Amino acid sequence: MKSISAIYKIGKGPSSSHTMGPEKASAIFLQEHPEATAFRVTLLGSLSKTGRGHGTDTVICEVLGKERTEIVWDNDTQELPHPNTMVLEALKDGQVTGTMRAMSIGGGDISIEGRPDITLPEVYRENSFSEIAQICKSRNIRIYEYVLENEGEEILTYMNRVWQTMQEAINRGLSTSGTLPGGLNVEKKAQYLYNQRHMDESAMTRENRIVCAYAFAVGEQNADCGTIVTAPTCGACAVLPSVLKYMQQARGFSDEDILKALMTAGLVGNIVKQNASISGAECGCQAEIGTACSMAAAGLAELFGMGIDQIEYAAEVALEHHLGLTCDPICGLVQIPCIERNAVAAMRAINALSLANFLSETRKIPFDTVVQTMYETGKDLSVLYRETGEGGLAKIYRV
Repeated sequence: MKSISAIYKIGKGPSSSHTMGPEKASAIFLQEHPEATAFRVTLLGSLSKTGRGHGTDTVICEVLGKERTEIVWDNDTQELPHPNTMVLEALKDGQVTGTMRAMSIGGGDISIEGRPDITLPEVYRENSFSEIAQICKSRNIRIYEYVLENEGEEILTYMNRVWQTMQEAINRGLSTSGTLPGGLNVEKKAQYLYNQRHMDESAMTRENRIVCAYAFAVGEQNADCGTIVTAPTCGACAVLPSVLKYMQQARGFSDEDILKALMTAGLVGNIVKQNASISGAECGCQAEIGTACSMAAAGLAELFGMGIDQIEYAAEVALEHHLGLTCDPICGLVQIPCIERNAVAAMRAINALSLANFLSETRKIPFDTVVQTMYETGKDLSVLYRETGEGGLAKIYRV
């Protein structure tokens, strides 16, 4: 498996698959074709069908040059190597001088046809939770210690930067109001949620309100093209930081504790990415929000010092109960139902933590089995219910 830094990418929203990935592909192509006087980029599959709402064309033109770049929206081609596929062509004097077909495979990563893997090198020999758990148990080490042994101490520096960026996204989201761009006229609600105390607020109600306020804050920053951390994607970036921030404030956990939780959560996200998918275009929202919830539950379990079996149970419960979740963003924007969905998943992660505290001894389903099930479920989902948003809420609701 790759470094967990591939799960935690720092960048601007609203979509890791539709903005970060195409931006990376465009930058590589630009560097390889300095002779080009013009570019033609054909977007296919989900990149074509929801690219306008996600700003795919905007980010490509920013890289290649708006005046010399033609964007072609191809909604007809069906046989694709990945739902997020793009073909880039370099032109000089009207003649094509170079082409590249790239796939945005989720979380900001890309794959280029006919080329070796261009992502980070392999860091972990083990690819499954069961393999990792066996090593940790045999050596009596925790998951974050396993991460440190494989990544090196330098991963702590990056995790600290990740955590600072997550907190900054929460703070910015709580300090702004107004309407999100895109035409849906969605009002920012994080500030309202944070400040409006319920008239008869119990401790549980307050926890729900504050966690959701933090999730809305990050989700709204993402939708507003602000700087966030993929965890594991832009569309699901709010789940993990919201629960970690709340628990740090409520229970007094140190930043060092949070970094351990982030490493544990990142490894869980890595396992899903390695053995299934974190791409909504490929496997629906279960791959994004489901994975984010699983990461958050595992991170919380580490934060509370739970054992490896409890960490696995928390991660498994969180992912299992997102199986089949469709991806139906209205107008192709990461706003409805995406922002609320992050908040709901954050609360579900806390629920998974509570169950793991009591029931891990009785668990029947390994985490790896749920990961495999999620992938097969995603492949069985109609394309209408993936990131293309052609079915479900996106189809029925009329702006």
